[in-house]
Amino acid sequence: MPQSLGLNRILGGAIGIIALVSVLSSGAVLVTGDQLRDATDARSRSNQLVRALDSFRAAMLNQETGLRGYLITGRDGSLEPYRAGRRTLDEAIDRLKGLVGQDAERTRLLAAAVVAARSWQTEVGEAALRMAADPAKRAEAVRIEADGQGKQLFDTFREKLSAIEGLEEVVRTALAERVARGERNESIALWGGTLITLLICLGIGIAINRLIVQPLVRVMAFVGRVGEGDLSSQLAVGAGGEVGRLAATLNTMVAGLSDLARTNRAATADLNAAAAEIRASAQEQAASVEQQFAAVQETAATVDEITHSGAQISKRATEVIATAQAT
Repeated sequence: MPQSLGLNRILGGAIGIIALVSVLSSGAVLVTGDQLRDATDARSRSNQLVRALDSFRAAMLNQETGLRGYLITGRDGSLEPYRAGRRTLDEAIDRLKGLVGQDAERTRLLAAAVVAARSWQTEVGEAALRMAADPAKRAEAVRIEADGQGKQLFDTFREKLSAIEGLEEVVRTALAERVARGERNESIALWGGTLITLLICLGIGIAINRLIVQPLVRVMAFVGRVGEGDLSSQLAVGAGGEVGRLAATLNTMVAGLSDLARTNRAATADLNAAAAEIRASAQEQAASVEQQFAAVQETAATVDEITHSGAQISKRATEVIATAQAT
């Protein structure tokens, strides 16, 4: 950042850089956060799919358990797990269809599992229940339930559900890696942006200290010396900017003050010389006045003597007149 730039540009550029880095780091955090949320949502859907598969198996197992209990006891209350299992199976199938979506392989496996489950309900469950309603055919109903066809259908839908679960496990592993990578990227973006911002702030602080603070400190020291009466030094002018222009202006001001001081010193010397001449003239005048005063005193003394002599002459004349009169 060159010093020739103005302080407003330096500070504005520093603030702009910090704002730009903050925006970029915030954008990176937002992008990684979106990726992390997408991966988390996908993993949540995968977990829901696995739970729906478990619900599918549990519904079929409840139906088989309720059917066996009814065939063994003959009580209608034993069919409650069977009826609850049918409702739960329908809900699990609907939920699985929604979670599988447009994936062709999972859709094919789910369809095969549903066919096997519906076949067990039709060919084993419902058939056994119809025969069990007639006590004479209960043994046939037990045979249908215990026949290998029911186990084969169970194995079929279990195999298909396990295949879906296997595919989903691969997806869950990939999603776990995506989530971990997203969390790592988000942390890197957050801490990286913070570190870069701190480094930029440190660099800007160093630049401001070198380009603004230190020159201002030198300017203040120079102004202090000028205030103490030192007009002989000059302030180093930088490459430009407000501080450089301030230094040049101060140098011009100090040069003007120095010239003014020299002019004042010359005028003072002239005034001192004139004052000396005036003092000498005054002393001469004072000496002349003293001489005149002395002359005046001498004249006064002479006048006193003349007055005294006149008085004596007047007295002598009076005596002469008296003598003359007497004569």
